[in-house]
Amino acid sequence: MEKTRFNAFETVLGNGIQICTIKRNTNVTAIHIGVKIGSLYEADENKGISHFIEHMLFKGTLHRDNKTLNDELEDRAGEYNAYTDHNSTVYSITALAEETEKSLELLSDMLINSSFPSDEIEKERGVILAEIRSTKDDIEDLSFKKSKEAAFIKGPLRFDTIGDEKTVNSFNQARLIEYYKMFYVPNNCYISIVSPFEHKDIIKIINKYFLSWEKKDFRRNDIIVEENYPCKKITYKKDIEQSTIIYIYTFHNLDRKQELALKILNHRLGESANSILFRSLREEKGLAYDVFSQMDITNKVKTLYIYTSVSENHIEEALASIDEAIVAIVNREIIFDAKVIDLMKKVLKTAVYFTIEDATDLSNYVLHQKIDEESIYEFIEDMTNLDDIEAEDIYKVSEIVLREPTIHILRPN
Repeated sequence: MEKTRFNAFETVLGNGIQICTIKRNTNVTAIHIGVKIGSLYEADENKGISHFIEHMLFKGTLHRDNKTLNDELEDRAGEYNAYTDHNSTVYSITALAEETEKSLELLSDMLINSSFPSDEIEKERGVILAEIRSTKDDIEDLSFKKSKEAAFIKGPLRFDTIGDEKTVNSFNQARLIEYYKMFYVPNNCYISIVSPFEHKDIIKIINKYFLSWEKKDFRRNDIIVEENYPCKKITYKKDIEQSTIIYIYTFHNLDRKQELALKILNHRLGESANSILFRSLREEKGLAYDVFSQMDITNKVKTLYIYTSVSENHIEEALASIDEAIVAIVNREIIFDAKVIDLMKKVLKTAVYFTIEDATDLSNYVLHQKIDEESIYEFIEDMTNLDDIEAEDIYKVSEIVLREPTIHILRPN
């Protein structure tokens, strides 16, 4: 897998917008625009404000009211979306190539000219509050929320990106607009586009709609990087049939090779349908229907989770099974032979090809690499480096990461 697998071209406009385009033999254009502000940068009193602003950008601009804006987005006849994560807020459109200029014009109007009508703020506040309350009824969502509150004491990871009822209720029009104007500036903006067009032609369109956006000074809050707090905590909830168990580990100090080894370990531990945890808890002991592990490798986040849901009378047996699996890995009782490692490498390489060959996924990936100030070819370089990963690397990274977890249990009251 060489860098020539896709040809990317980059430009920084005079006002600071960083642009990366990839020309492909495709009939669609995938556009992702990211503003580098998200939950990691929010002060406690502003938790959820980035997410609230993301919602408001669809509610009208100085040139379009709510209905007109959303009708025109719908008229592109493709997919349009937005999301807020730890370090960015992202707006995207994937549509026919002929819709490229109109799509960019619409996105520029949203990012530069959003009007934050007061009546729409109140409507959207209700929507977000309903979203927050719905997590209380979803035991998986609630479990992750409570486990992060137990794992992190000072840093932003203890909060959900969506915020909480107190902060969401506190946001008024003036405060939302102030935050929007502070961080929605071109020198805090990144654009990634996969299309059939030449780089110069895309830059010409972007200049047309974005160059008038004025560069401004701004400063994000410093991020508190926090290791998980080792503990076991139990939360009780009424009217639930199943209990949940979550383990949290952090891994902020791994190098790139160690992270690759951890990815292989994670897949073998709980990411696949034939994983160690799946076979132990479900196939062999019949304790759980749902069991998995997952990683978040975002800078300043670096978290590994183990999750399962079991009946209350199986909690202790499930905990023992998870602990036994972890000890067996660390003590090298579970063998990572060449066949297992080669399979894991093949899985990761397959995922890379899926990303490269899907215009939307590739555009989204490149955007985040630029926001994180990482090479856009990093995943291709990783595929080469995977060939150097051996069983010893996996065992060593398990010794570093799989120690002193935060364990959270949600059980019936």
